[in-house]
Amino acid sequence: MKIVCIGGGPAGLYFALLMKQLGPHHDITVVERNKPYDTFGWGVVFSDQTLDNMRQWDPQTAAEVQQAFNHWDDIELHFKGRVIRSGGHGFVGIGRKKLLNILQARCEQLGVKLLFEQEADCDLDYPDADLIIASDGVNSKVRSRLPEVFQPDIVTRPNRFIWLGTNRLYDAFTFLFEKTEHGWFQAHVYKFDEHTSTFIVECPEHVWRAHGLDKADQDASIAFCEKLFAHNLQGQKLMTNARHLRGSAWLNFQRVKCAHWSHFNGHSHVVLMGDAVHTAHFAIGSGTKLALEDAIELVRQFKAIGDTAGCIPEVLRKYQAVREIDVIRLQNAAWNAMEWFEVCGERYCDQLEPEQFMYSMLTRSQRISHENLRLRDKGWLEGYEAWFARRTASPGIKPPMFTPYSLRSVTLKNRVVVSPMAQYMAEDGRVGDYHLVHLGARAMGGAGLVMVEMTAPSAEGRITHGCPGLWNDEQMVDFKRVTDWVHTQSDAKIGLQIGHAGPKGSTCRPWQGAGMDQPMAADDPQGNWPLLAASAQPYLPHGIVPKAMTRADMDRVTADFVASTRRAAQAGFDWLELHCAHGYLLSSFISPLTNQRTDAYGGSLDNRLRYPLEVFAAVRAAWPEHLPMSVRISAHDWVEGGITPADAVEIARAFKAAGADMIDCSSGQVSAKQKPTYGRMYQTPFADRIRQEAGIATIAVGAISEADHVNSILAAGRADLCAVARPHLANPAWTLTEAARIGYTDLAWPRAYVSGKPQLEAGFARERALQTATKGD
Repeated sequence: MKIVCIGGGPAGLYFALLMKQLGPHHDITVVERNKPYDTFGWGVVFSDQTLDNMRQWDPQTAAEVQQAFNHWDDIELHFKGRVIRSGGHGFVGIGRKKLLNILQARCEQLGVKLLFEQEADCDLDYPDADLIIASDGVNSKVRSRLPEVFQPDIVTRPNRFIWLGTNRLYDAFTFLFEKTEHGWFQAHVYKFDEHTSTFIVECPEHVWRAHGLDKADQDASIAFCEKLFAHNLQGQKLMTNARHLRGSAWLNFQRVKCAHWSHFNGHSHVVLMGDAVHTAHFAIGSGTKLALEDAIELVRQFKAIGDTAGCIPEVLRKYQAVREIDVIRLQNAAWNAMEWFEVCGERYCDQLEPEQFMYSMLTRSQRISHENLRLRDKGWLEGYEAWFARRTASPGIKPPMFTPYSLRSVTLKNRVVVSPMAQYMAEDGRVGDYHLVHLGARAMGGAGLVMVEMTAPSAEGRITHGCPGLWNDEQMVDFKRVTDWVHTQSDAKIGLQIGHAGPKGSTCRPWQGAGMDQPMAADDPQGNWPLLAASAQPYLPHGIVPKAMTRADMDRVTADFVASTRRAAQAGFDWLELHCAHGYLLSSFISPLTNQRTDAYGGSLDNRLRYPLEVFAAVRAAWPEHLPMSVRISAHDWVEGGITPADAVEIARAFKAAGADMIDCSSGQVSAKQKPTYGRMYQTPFADRIRQEAGIATIAVGAISEADHVNSILAAGRADLCAVARPHLANPAWTLTEAARIGYTDLAWPRAYVSGKPQLEAGFARERALQTATKGD
């Protein structure tokens, strides 16, 4: 085959040498616009795993890279006058020039033709090529020529960064944070050869502009950075090798993601590779890793399918199908890490103490979890666990989820909440034996707080005929039977979530009729009821149209909430939550998707919050002062024009000002048009942002299914409590089970169950030992 690689970066060079090694008969040319030593950047970073892959495919290149690289395990943080260090992280750093020179020399040894200082503007310039590798970088001309084919999704990020170097040598991957009168700057620093370290300085756009750096040339920018980090640089200068670039050399990162990676241009097959097809932010140092592993996978497919021109279409199809899975995973991690650095000045630097800031930074990508940190540096993590526990007046080394949490007069034994989950098993709004068993079992299961499903303040406020209510004293007595049992037979606390279904009421139980959220048939023997909402807008197009609430309706519903709250106190609940999420009545006022009012209760967010805040104030006044009260909100409607995470911060601030103790941060279910982005812990960022920016305690919810998730969230300060839903349906003793799974044996079991504790713990201990032994083989 005749192959042309447009772009002589790591992707193009490494593919060329691997492909030439696979088939010496291939005619391969690499075309590069720059001189051999003219390259942007200083050092690059990739993982030990990538180097292991290189050893398998070309031991000679890997050996030369290994001789030239710097390897380190430690990450060091300089923050607020403190230096904190953690080990076991495993990075490889090498000069970008050195890496390219190694790849260039290896290409020449194998017979690859290298053409420097040649512009390659278009893939059509090489009509005799069977295959064209477009590895021409983030601003790829090949990709730009055919956007309708490759369908690139390019996002320019807000932070500014400048890529510098210094002769000060660092023995760890070092992060420096400095505060100025206009905001925070951070530097990502690592040694890559015996003389030089990479020194990337980053800050938000508004901070960059406030310091006049938008008007500064390269020399002025370097002088500014030298002064800012003078204490750490210890007299060493900062240097640039970007003189060939115009302007100040401050850049914005561009996230590139393409829907299609290859194309037949009528003469040649063209495939994008490296930064041309996908980019990963330097916050996790994976751009070079992606490029090298792209090359490996493409050659792997040629080896498996056949390295002839006729095989190219199948090779390229399989290449994207296999490779994009790993790329998406790494891009998501890089996106999380990038966003952390973009918001850390506003969200974490001032709010968190150095110990917690370090933990938050280490877990920023969500690839590194609590137990993974224990494997990397057990001593550091246990020191951090002890620090976290001391702050809760609970000395000792213990996972954060098993530290107590106090709010007003209530102290939870741990940070696990059994999320309120609709059961649809009530009769006439009354709870019975089913609820006693259901809630009692979960109270015995080890969680600190058990929440009852949404309970209606009136018969018309129910979602279905099977939903509980608290509009009469008989219902209160039923609930008191449950709370008394929980208080006498367990050390858990029990809370009640009260809410009015509003436009989502009078629907079927999930297993009856047309199913969940569907309106009951008009001839249903149990009967429908009229609905209320902020506006006369049904949840589903074919749903019952609710009545837009009048002032009289508002007063009546508020009075119902107050009466239910007083009964909840009489029933003995320890905690109360007001449901203002998921498109129910109070949520229908908050979201602009469902509130079309033109009076004082519609329009601006302040107006849309007016009635929910009225209800909250009335409920808070009726609820005992010494008991906590939380509010559940939808922090994101997942629909254009709906509530955004930024709005959620303002919503949380409003409820905090009204007296709320905590915000339960859910999302969605406001519009049937929603398009959520699901994933593990996918709603935790809402809790994190609200906690830091609104300054109020939060509950994280959504796809939290392991102790590792809970500990990572709590330890990083992303939330104060974690609500676990579906796992508690599968296992009422989820908390006891997870404690045993991670080897935490100090959690007390119900006395009647204690005999089962050693067996469960021993079983998990054997599993952990087996996993450790297997990894060592």
